[in-house]
Amino acid sequence: MHRTRDAQQSGGLPRPSGDRPGPVVPVLAFAGITVAVMQTLLVPVIKDLPVLLDTDPADATWVMTATLLAGAVATPIMGRLGDLYGKRRMLLLSLAVMVVGSLVCASTDELVVMIAGRALQGFAMGAIPLGIGIMRDELPRERLGSAMALMSSSIGVGGGLALPAAALVAQHTDWHALFLGSAGLGAVAMALTLAFVPEPPLRAPGRFDHVGALGLSAGLVLLLLPVTKGGDWGWTSPTTLGLLAASLALLVLWGLFELRAPAPLVDLRTTARREVLLTNLASIMVGVAFYAVSLVLPQLLQLPASTGYGLGQSMVVAGLCVAPLGLTMMFVAPLYARISARRGPKVSLLIGMAVIAAGYLAGLGLMNAAWQTVLIAVVLGAGIGLAYSSLPALITGAVDPSETGAANGLNTLMRSLGTSVSSAVIGMVLADTSVRAGSVELPSMEGFRISFLIAAGAVLVGMVLAAFLPAHRPSAHPVPLASGTDGAAASAGASPLAPAGGTGARPR
Repeated sequence: MHRTRDAQQSGGLPRPSGDRPGPVVPVLAFAGITVAVMQTLLVPVIKDLPVLLDTDPADATWVMTATLLAGAVATPIMGRLGDLYGKRRMLLLSLAVMVVGSLVCASTDELVVMIAGRALQGFAMGAIPLGIGIMRDELPRERLGSAMALMSSSIGVGGGLALPAAALVAQHTDWHALFLGSAGLGAVAMALTLAFVPEPPLRAPGRFDHVGALGLSAGLVLLLLPVTKGGDWGWTSPTTLGLLAASLALLVLWGLFELRAPAPLVDLRTTARREVLLTNLASIMVGVAFYAVSLVLPQLLQLPASTGYGLGQSMVVAGLCVAPLGLTMMFVAPLYARISARRGPKVSLLIGMAVIAAGYLAGLGLMNAAWQTVLIAVVLGAGIGLAYSSLPALITGAVDPSETGAANGLNTLMRSLGTSVSSAVIGMVLADTSVRAGSVELPSMEGFRISFLIAAGAVLVGMVLAAFLPAHRPSAHPVPLASGTDGAAASAGASPLAPAGGTGARPR
């Protein structure tokens, strides 16, 4: 690993000061929640989009797909740009792009323009790894664990809280008000960031890898397009198979290029390190589990009672029943910090995934009343909150501080990949097990239960992967960051709760 210019001048990495203004953590968490809202902003009106945009259902899904694709591309790229040119600066840029995208969407009923605006909204997902990077650079050790947990959980918190709020707005006002509201949230987040969040002095050496960014972006788009649209195109259609083959070939070429690049967008050698690789693979499984509940519960709640299993609730009530998913994720951040401080983030990740599996398996028999869905949302929110909170600590503890943004950006991408796979697989299951009610096809209870089993299976696979992560124990001695190979080794042994260059812990 390379030492940064700031570290070279001071003889070590800059230590975070203990007197940083209190609002830094809530402001960054608010920014994370704001950008996460974009993922579920249109869920309450998704079934009405073909009419609202005067298009057919297959084309209307691009309004959701564009946000997903843009977010997947933006997270690793914005993380790397933040490491190079300033995380606060890139955070403000991400929020500004989101505001512009929201205003574009608020002013149009044209499909193509709406897709472009939604892509700009999705671009803001890079704000989450940037916020985690700022926290590592700026916060003292005793505040870092719970702060990163809250920032990481903001993906689920924002998505969960957006459902009832968006449903209320969509049910009582013009649907364009959703975008005006998101623009307002983005503007507030920018103002708070300017007022309370400092620009960390830590910078990564080298230049931005434009070729690597272009190659990764193209590879991700070619991969995620068939994953998200395979149900419409057909999983064995020439288009789906051709795009999957092209993505594989392009990503392999991209990887070979990155291994030879002097300043790669993603350090694949670091990414291949056991702790980083297993954490990223486990993140995909947690992403699959997170999105399953968001797809199943709202539909179950809103299906008419005449089906025999639907709960017949309104759009707003359905959103309120699912909202505890996000609220519980936010409230377990302090619990994560205590578990991680005593046992390490590996243990808290395993506990979180065990709670998720238990929630989904118990949910197989808890689909008969609205209060039961609330219980499922609370249990799953607690488990997902613990799991999501553990991921940035594991990543941050295994990479050089100058790579925090890029590494957490890649980890956020892995979670997004998991949600994309979940959306495609569960969408296919629900479509294949649907039942006819009059002239329409409705999801069946069998499909809902199979979806829960898929989510439980994914998180159990994640537990197996996480079991091979190295364990950590607290150490009272600092681990200095040296240049070259020694620096990489020190970084790999650094405690995930330690500030940049601060107290470390070594794997057992």
